[in-house]
Amino acid sequence: MEFNSDFRYDLKVGQVAEKKLAEMLQSQKIEVKRDFKASRTGRVFVEFFSRGKPSGIHTTEADYWAFMTSDESVVILPTRRLKEIVEEAIEKGEVKRGGDNNTSKGALIRIERLVT
Repeated sequence: MEFNSDFRYDLKVGQVAEKKLAEMLQSQKIEVKRDFKASRTGRVFVEFFSRGKPSGIHTTEADYWAFMTSDESVVILPTRRLKEIVEEAIEKGEVKRGGDNNTSKGALIRIERLVT
């Protein structure tokens, strides 16, 4: 997008984005995850397997996933995109045990990766 110093133009562009976000939040299924370690580690844990069966990202019915960190930053992305990112992480071996009693497996994803 070209630089534009006209406030009215910038306001219109912002309002279009605000409307799109409002529509998404009102009409789509969004799975929200709170990751208290993400602010410190720079990564989120995305569960895909638990107690011997697929779970989390592999079974979700959500259209979008939202991650909220302890500093209350929020990242929202389409579930289909997050699934691609998780599969890449699994292929690279970026997997850890976690959850209750370490009964789950999840991909560790850099927060920056969620927005690129």
